[in-house]
Amino acid sequence: MIALGLLVHGWLLHQSIFSIGFNLGFYESISAILWLTVLIYWVTDRDHQLHSLQAFVLPPAALFALLPAFFSNPHFMPGADNSLFVAHVWIAMLAYSLFTFAALHALLMAIAERSLHHKSTLISLPSFPPLMMMESLLFKIIGLGFALLTVTLISGMWFSEEIFHKALSFNHKTIFSIASWFIYAGLLFGRYQYGWRGQKAIRWTLTGFALLLLAYIGSKFVLEIILGR
Repeated sequence: MIALGLLVHGWLLHQSIFSIGFNLGFYESISAILWLTVLIYWVTDRDHQLHSLQAFVLPPAALFALLPAFFSNPHFMPGADNSLFVAHVWIAMLAYSLFTFAALHALLMAIAERSLHHKSTLISLPSFPPLMMMESLLFKIIGLGFALLTVTLISGMWFSEEIFHKALSFNHKTIFSIASWFIYAGLLFGRYQYGWRGQKAIRWTLTGFALLLLAYIGSKFVLEIILGR
């Protein structure tokens, strides 16, 4: 059923993004990120049995699969004829999706930890995988996302000069993206140098994701929805 949902959602995305150009408006962008997040979940679940994560992953993806049809705010990307620039955009989207998955997975870990200590939670979910396995998966996802985010930031600097003919500007998006990069770099360093885990890993993961959310989704919301640019 999830595979069928991915096919339908993917077809809807293709229609809204590529039908008359390279449209990555606010709703289309979130829809694409959540489609990739579900794809990551679907692939990961085959080996790790993360059924509990469906409650976090599927509802927002289902919502944003439909929203572009009702609240489309087209934002056509310059440089759509440049295959390297298109690759840069999709690498960035995949990085955001990996960190979205990591953040949702960290929330699931927080609930699992509370359940192990017999503490009540607002959400009742099916049984969890072993916590050590969940933690190992979290850092694998963060490591891959960090590598792609690094590529995104470096290629973004290059394309700023190549396509927009101006140096990379240190606006809110750039500052929050770099701050998020440092958060995840610090988390990975702490993991491999000091063995960070548990609540510390969850807090750092969610902090980095919040900054990344402000960098991309927050800036797009302000520019495209509030300011109408």
